[in-house]
Amino acid sequence: MNPIAAAGIAFALIVTGTVTGTLVRSRMPEHHLTGDSKEVIRLATALVATLTGLVLALMFAATRTSFEHTSASVSRLAVSFTELDEILEDYGPAALPIRRQIRADLQPLIDSIWQDDAEAAGRPRVNRRSHATSAATMIRELQPANPGQASLQAKALQITQDISQTRLALLSQPPDSVSTPFIVVLVLWLTFIFTTFAMSSKPNVTLTVVLCVCILSASGALYLILELGLPFGGLMQVSNDSLREALAPI
Repeated sequence: MNPIAAAGIAFALIVTGTVTGTLVRSRMPEHHLTGDSKEVIRLATALVATLTGLVLALMFAATRTSFEHTSASVSRLAVSFTELDEILEDYGPAALPIRRQIRADLQPLIDSIWQDDAEAAGRPRVNRRSHATSAATMIRELQPANPGQASLQAKALQITQDISQTRLALLSQPPDSVSTPFIVVLVLWLTFIFTTFAMSSKPNVTLTVVLCVCILSASGALYLILELGLPFGGLMQVSNDSLREALAPI
């Protein structure tokens, strides 16, 4: 779901509901909006507004937590690459081809995760499932000359396994973690709320400005939630700079 398009549609629907509420008020008998009727409308609107606020808060918290977890996984992946390179450097000249192979594998790995960036840069689309590094195989084929090198080889293999697990965890994330039915229900609730707001008072400049600001705020909240649900795309995506800078040129 495109965040900008979804927020724009939500804004349009809520504005339509608000205008409809204003038109309904102008044609509705006055006694329908006073006394007990007005009180029931106020209570019903308050109930829906409370539910909407609660769901918005829960969705924002969930997407924010998921976004931060993804960002931490990317940072952990960058640290693992740096640590692996340092271990191979300590191993000696025999590991130099492996270090070069890791650097060659890094860009395709990044492109397999941040596919939108790769397409924008004109690089060919990388299959998210088929990409695999050959560095682990090369590490297994090393022939340690002493116990120290054997220990470094074992550590390097463990780190490559950690890198593989982290990468698979990142790739297994759905492209859009926000449920579309949730967004649809939220927009319907917000439309109902602003429709009743418009029905509750005669239109004037102050009321119009306040309602427009509130509608923009509600649409903005939906946009932020949808953006956080796209950690590898959109304007608020997780940065891959830490991965790109993890390995210095040899």
